[in-house]
Amino acid sequence: MTLSDGCRLSARVWRPVDAGDDPVPAILEYLPYRKRDGTCARDALTHPWFAARGYACIRVDIRGNGDSEGLMEDEYTAQELTDAVEVIAWLAAQPWCSGSVGMMGISWGGFNGLQVAALDPPALKAVITLCSTVDRFADDIHYKGGCLLNENLGWGATMWAYSSRAPDPALRENWREMWMQRLENEPFLPSVWLRHQRRDAYWRHGSVIENYGAIKAKVLAIGGWGDAYKNAVPQIVTGIAGAKGITGPWVHKYPHFAVPEPRIGFLQEALRWWDHWLKGEDTGVPDDPDYRAFVMDGVRPRRWYAERPGRWVAEADGATAHMPHRTLYLTANGLSDGPARLNARVRSPQDCGAEAGEYCAIWLGPEMPGDQRDDDARSACFDTGPLEQDTDIFGAPVLRLSLASDQPQTQIAVRLNHIHPDGASTRITYGVLNLSHRSGHSDPAPLTPGEIVDIEVRLDQIAYRLPAGHRLRVAVSTAYWPLIWPAAQSAEITLTKGAMHLPVRRTARGDECSFAPPDAAAPWKTETLRAPKNSRRRETDMTTGEVHLHIRDDFGETRDADHGLIAGGIARETWSIHPDDPLSARGACHWTEEMARDGLRLRTETRSRMWSDKETFFLEARLEAYENDRLIYERDIKDEIARDHL
Repeated sequence: MTLSDGCRLSARVWRPVDAGDDPVPAILEYLPYRKRDGTCARDALTHPWFAARGYACIRVDIRGNGDSEGLMEDEYTAQELTDAVEVIAWLAAQPWCSGSVGMMGISWGGFNGLQVAALDPPALKAVITLCSTVDRFADDIHYKGGCLLNENLGWGATMWAYSSRAPDPALRENWREMWMQRLENEPFLPSVWLRHQRRDAYWRHGSVIENYGAIKAKVLAIGGWGDAYKNAVPQIVTGIAGAKGITGPWVHKYPHFAVPEPRIGFLQEALRWWDHWLKGEDTGVPDDPDYRAFVMDGVRPRRWYAERPGRWVAEADGATAHMPHRTLYLTANGLSDGPARLNARVRSPQDCGAEAGEYCAIWLGPEMPGDQRDDDARSACFDTGPLEQDTDIFGAPVLRLSLASDQPQTQIAVRLNHIHPDGASTRITYGVLNLSHRSGHSDPAPLTPGEIVDIEVRLDQIAYRLPAGHRLRVAVSTAYWPLIWPAAQSAEITLTKGAMHLPVRRTARGDECSFAPPDAAAPWKTETLRAPKNSRRRETDMTTGEVHLHIRDDFGETRDADHGLIAGGIARETWSIHPDDPLSARGACHWTEEMARDGLRLRTETRSRMWSDKETFFLEARLEAYENDRLIYERDIKDEIARDHL
């Protein structure tokens, strides 16, 4: 596809063989994650399935990635979205296209599907967005509750590696020239993102929460309780006219092959959506419940679940905002139904949060939150007595607190935990707040030490059944490492009043809705050259007292059975901190990306580091490129960025 500025984008198309005589709607998936060797496994399961049922599916590499020309500057830029509008117009004009276009994607593709819909291109009639967000500042991988997520470095390091890769040399003679251009111009995105520590115009761009009314396309939103993006589906159902939502137990994957199970017939649900909004067939989707969600049974804490027991429930009108709330008050004796005087103090060690798991579970390793007892011991905890009946928590719990801090800058983490009869602690949901952002994310202000302030911490959406005889715990800490970067100094906070507002749904005794079983096209045909393997290892240095988390995700190496390209990669992360020193925090990432064919082997090695003092964040990054193990390119980056109420 040649864009108006001459840049050519590379696409793969699946379409019915007779589409030239009988034009069909087009479904666009538009990503930087490389269709040739990146998203092949899920593409094979998904796009041919739709094509066999009367659609043209188009998987496009965005500018500067995979086999597309040009350079990528950042995520969700005006250029990226403008390119997508051009692509949609190009698709609608093809002789094999009926003129109606849908857009589908997960994560990046889920984000930009909503963002492009807000530009209202005429041919775009429907969107299916999965694992996405409506607010780029507060509900992505950057600043949760105004706190700096360590995923800002972690995912930035991932993109530093992803976008460093060459096009497939088999497709064009100028592949080496394109590769050198990318290597020379590739941005180190953690530096870009860290320069916007407030919710400014940079983050408002692409945040569709700014104007839901701009979206005229019909939106089906899908998410998972094991994913980082738990909040967007109810927000979309509430905010976008005609939108529908589904949330299951899954991590950051499409739900026809996601884990934990149960999976659903996502492709069949999507087909109903496309057939109605792109073909004008009456499939009944406007009459579907507004929101369908899987209420997970409370289970013991584990780092990974293959399956979550529970049931599907349905809300005909709206998502969760209309749920009645039960208010539980924080008291000296735990959580109770009546308010009481409170004087609780907490100053958490900096390694509190070790059992938080990954911010975004995606690589299928031991990434889920573990037993919370160790973190609870480093927190102020408030428990109910044993519950008399099963309780379905359904929505976003809100904790309102009155507190004082002995430091002008600090943050808190709030966890809602399920306490089993033997004391095991399962995290149900959580929220974090930078207390300088207590009145909003655009204009932070420091605390006055000793002054009592009123704050509100909104926890992530959840659907969870707490069984009778078990207890509920609210745990409050001043650190949550390695999920968020610590404040520059350790702070003690004093809680003087608190109330947890808990959304509670009527208890469902069985499924209130159902889905077809999962279906898919034939899987991607590959030869495994190295099997994937994941590990997480935590260690304490008995000499220095530092605590380290070592993560290794080896994605293995495969050969495409069709075109022969070999691809593989390994990601390594280390997060280190001393329990007594927030300024000891360090993050380090190292990625290896490899591809090979016909005696040619290409490799990039990318490294990223971050640390801080009281006033400044420090970043270093290095990029190396190899051709047949010979270093052909290298670049180093050093950066210093002032802390802004962080």
